[in-house]
Amino acid sequence: MGEIDKSKRDDKLLKKASKRGLKVMHRSKKHHPIRNESRIVKYGAKGFFRNIWLSSAATIVMAITMIILFVTIVASVILTNTAEMMRDKIDITIYLKPNVSDETLTELSNIISKDSNIKNVEVSNSEQEYEKFLSENSESSEITNILDEEMRKLMISKMQGTMRIKVYNIDNIDSIKNLVETDALFSQNLDTELSPTYDVNRAEIATITSWARIARTGGIILAVVFLVVSILIVFSTIRMAIFSRREEIYMMKLVGADKGFIRGPFLVEAEICGLIAGVIAATVSYFGFMFFAPKLTGYGINVSAILDILESNKLILVYLVFIASGLIIGRISAGLAVSKYLHKA
Repeated sequence: MGEIDKSKRDDKLLKKASKRGLKVMHRSKKHHPIRNESRIVKYGAKGFFRNIWLSSAATIVMAITMIILFVTIVASVILTNTAEMMRDKIDITIYLKPNVSDETLTELSNIISKDSNIKNVEVSNSEQEYEKFLSENSESSEITNILDEEMRKLMISKMQGTMRIKVYNIDNIDSIKNLVETDALFSQNLDTELSPTYDVNRAEIATITSWARIARTGGIILAVVFLVVSILIVFSTIRMAIFSRREEIYMMKLVGADKGFIRGPFLVEAEICGLIAGVIAATVSYFGFMFFAPKLTGYGINVSAILDILESNKLILVYLVFIASGLIIGRISAGLAVSKYLHKA
């Protein structure tokens, strides 16, 4: 019995001491706002380390959420840019009969250039095509050794002239097709063995464009799922912190501590999760992208737009965006938990 009475007296003394401390803090709050804010931050940091396992889980899930958002944005941008790069490089090649005269080539070029979708037209006669062939195979000794003057004349006589056309919109070339198929001069000079390359690379462009759309849609859905999970984890962390500190919150209310002082540490605790998650996500995203960028470039994927940002002073802004996102997620999650459970403590 004596030990029980002593324990009760110790608890009462502890509560009185806590109350006195809280009263002192409350009285000094109006005179020392900076000290008050520093105490809120200190208690929030203590709460973060007090629930370190739950805090770590919340931090990791928030970091994963932001990494997924980054990957979604990057995938959408680089695939869209790659498709546009391919569109800029693609051209339509119209094959003409061998030995078409330069005058005819110029006239055909003038006819096709009247179409408003034409960006540029380059024509090449049989001899120029032969020179291009030699240039492309200059490293092959087997080919160059057999190309004597007689063989040269024979190849030129069989080699088609070409017209290479670049257009503004590769998806709208019906008028060009119609012109080539119906114009009399084109009909007289078109090569009968090789058809114009209207559809070359269009399938690849369509595939890349659809990948960009899928990456954008799938990434957003996945990011939303992880966002909800991270909010729920932070929400649960703050709820458990509130329940574990019911006595402390009750004493704060007794001595007249305002809502901001009571709520503050819980918000700070969640914001610390968001801050750390933002730094982790930004660092993983940066080094992950820089590791994969050369490999993506090797496959012909255009990553220059993202590299220009990450390799410049804009990288600081990237980190700030990640950190700000983490702080917002943490504060919203903690705000929901505090508004629902703090008045019950």
